[in-house]
Amino acid sequence: MSADLVLVNARVRDPELTGHTAVAVRDGLIAAVGSTADARDWTGPGTETVDLAGATLVPGLTDSHSHPVWGLEMFTGTDLSAVTDLDGLRAALRNAERRDGWILGFGLDHNVFGGRPIHRDLVEDALGGAPAFLRLYDGHSALASAAALKAAGIDGPRAFDQRSEIVCDASGPTGHLNEHAAMDLMTPVLPVTPYAERRDRLVALLSSMAATGLTTAHVMDLGGHDVPGLLTAIEEDGDLPVRLRLAPWCMPGAGEEELDALVRLQERAGRNWRVGGVKFFMDGTVEGGTAWLEHADCHGQGTDAFWPDPEAYSAAVRRFHRAGVGTATHAIGDAAVRHVLDTVETFGPGGPRHRVEHIETVPDDQLGRFAALGVVASMQPPHTAYTRADHTDQWSRRLGEERAARAWRCRDLREAGAHLALGSDWPIAHHDARQVLATARAPLGAASARRGLTGLMALEGMTTHAAHAAGEEELTGRIAPGLRADLTALALDPTEAPADETAEAPVLLTLSGGRITFRS
Repeated sequence: MSADLVLVNARVRDPELTGHTAVAVRDGLIAAVGSTADARDWTGPGTETVDLAGATLVPGLTDSHSHPVWGLEMFTGTDLSAVTDLDGLRAALRNAERRDGWILGFGLDHNVFGGRPIHRDLVEDALGGAPAFLRLYDGHSALASAAALKAAGIDGPRAFDQRSEIVCDASGPTGHLNEHAAMDLMTPVLPVTPYAERRDRLVALLSSMAATGLTTAHVMDLGGHDVPGLLTAIEEDGDLPVRLRLAPWCMPGAGEEELDALVRLQERAGRNWRVGGVKFFMDGTVEGGTAWLEHADCHGQGTDAFWPDPEAYSAAVRRFHRAGVGTATHAIGDAAVRHVLDTVETFGPGGPRHRVEHIETVPDDQLGRFAALGVVASMQPPHTAYTRADHTDQWSRRLGEERAARAWRCRDLREAGAHLALGSDWPIAHHDARQVLATARAPLGAASARRGLTGLMALEGMTTHAAHAAGEEELTGRIAPGLRADLTALALDPTEAPADETAEAPVLLTLSGGRITFRS
């Protein structure tokens, strides 16, 4: 056999340690696994050989929940993620660059407001009259200035098909836009990113993802203008640095024609991207008061589902199930998680795979249902950084001590037999795959008192369990002959090294489908 690429002097994990030291790649697939001595039989005149000098070779890392295309729109303007209080926010806005006269910002933490209601009056004096649109870090809410509200024609409350709100007080809109439909009212008047800039930024982002060891991302949207067209155009000139599996949104109010269109969309694909599944929302966020909870939060909110008629959600998921299309549902609150599981339970055995995304708080009686129903738990350990161990953050305060104490139960779900896929939810948290592995093992904030995953469990969450979540366990997720050559080489073993060292582990090589997408 003459391989295209041979990797030698490696510690091969599958993700268990195998004892092998060499891997051969041919035509985008793993052709052989064996010893460095075996590699002599795999090489020919055109073979490239890479000496990994004792590095650990693991299956290519997958981010199981990311928004690399739509997220670029959210990631435009001034980065407010380092702001910690209102004085800092005002200072950042005074010095912010303007885009077509607008001040745009992203990454704003709810904790900045110190428990005050989010209101434009808190920042108007720093804007100099400019229209401003500031996205909060959760991606489900934003603050718009008076000039921005006027430009969009927002002058009072409105009714939406989904659970969204233009927050108002006695004087009118406060500028706090809660959930997607409310925020989308701003879209027609916001500055538009030119096509060439979108394209270049996307390629650069995916390249930086590959540099952290990522080979694949499960993209939880088909957001933005003609994303399939954008990806097709990029592939006309080259390859995507990260393979993308995209799940378009199905929102409340979708009729039969729209549901049929989402089924047909499953046929769209390129060399290194494809549409796979449909994304739903069953609730919003704890901080925004829109997580669907079995009991109201400490502000008296959180008792409503994102779908005003939860049975309409169940009917839509059932329609996709019958069509062989898997679904992924955003469900943060305990009532939302329960309703998704109740829905899947009505389908019986067999059919496509369904997932629940986020699962930030879940009671004991729901843990075992994931494995029993074959539902994948998809969680994002870096989200824990937005909370505090002493529960003084807005997430914990809203939930109260009892529910905050059952935060991000990754280890409990694994021990209950669930498949647990891990991701970052970029741009809500950084896309660095190593940070996902590290925070899965050493949870931060409100989750810090919980047991983290073992190193092997964390690695499985970004390899074998991620492949299972996509229904691709026969294609990828392991290092075995015949599987796709998705591989990541790290200078240390992520299952054995301390979590803080894993977070900064040098990446030597990333392969996606046999293509070298990053080399240190």
